[in-house]
Amino acid sequence: MSDEEDLSAWGDALAEQADSEDGASDDPWGDALSEQADVEAANADAESISSAAFDELASERGDSKNKVDLDVLMDIPVTLQLEIGRAKVSIRNLLSYTQGSVVEMDRLAGEPLDLLVNGTLIAHGEVVVINDKFGVRLTDVVSPQERIKKLK
Repeated sequence: MSDEEDLSAWGDALAEQADSEDGASDDPWGDALSEQADVEAANADAESISSAAFDELASERGDSKNKVDLDVLMDIPVTLQLEIGRAKVSIRNLLSYTQGSVVEMDRLAGEPLDLLVNGTLIAHGEVVVINDKFGVRLTDVVSPQERIKKLK
């Protein structure tokens, strides 16, 4: 090799080194180490951030001075239904009904009615007439435990 070729080779090598230092490196280990250093620096910054402090929740059951105010719930409307019985009929029979037709129910005369609140059985009762208006006298109220059993 001549001196000119040597100088040209050195010049090429120096140019290649300058290109690799500008950010386009072919060294995956160097890239990984610099990335790891960046992550460690970010984690150090995150550790300096403090977490929010919350008061500990305490049970308030049985505490007479912290009674629940049920007045908030008192104005919520609910739907009451009285069920005297049920019947399954075919569409053919349903279409044949006219005024005066009798639909046979699955309950016997004298059996109590079901009082449903929003579709949930709450009580049983019997029909009464007061001042020419129908009413229901509750004969048996379903306990909350029985209602919960029926929900499951």
